[in-house]
Amino acid sequence: MRLSSLVVPALLLCAALFVGPAPAAAAELPAFQIVAKDGKLIPNRLEVPAGTKFKIIFRNEGPGPEEFESTQPRMEKVLAPGASSFVVVQPLQPGTYRIFGEFHPDTAECLLIAK
Repeated sequence: MRLSSLVVPALLLCAALFVGPAPAAAAELPAFQIVAKDGKLIPNRLEVPAGTKFKIIFRNEGPGPEEFESTQPRMEKVLAPGASSFVVVQPLQPGTYRIFGEFHPDTAECLLIAK
């Protein structure tokens, strides 16, 4: 038996023990969804937990591109028709925050209510 056939598995085992399991942080966060459709954001009001990191999944079901945007908390996500993506939002203070569709600012709005 060659020495290298013993050393490589031992090194891999040590590395796995040292590093530990990979965190699944984004997968374990509370998740909420906002959909752009017909020039509107659905839902138009969304309650989220204050003081807790969470993720928002954006989906564009409209015929053209849409840009999900917020100035506070700062976020911006441009999606092609049929596309989806997400952002992780850092813990918010209790209050109301506005997310809007940049291409339909008068009709595409969702209020985040952090409680």
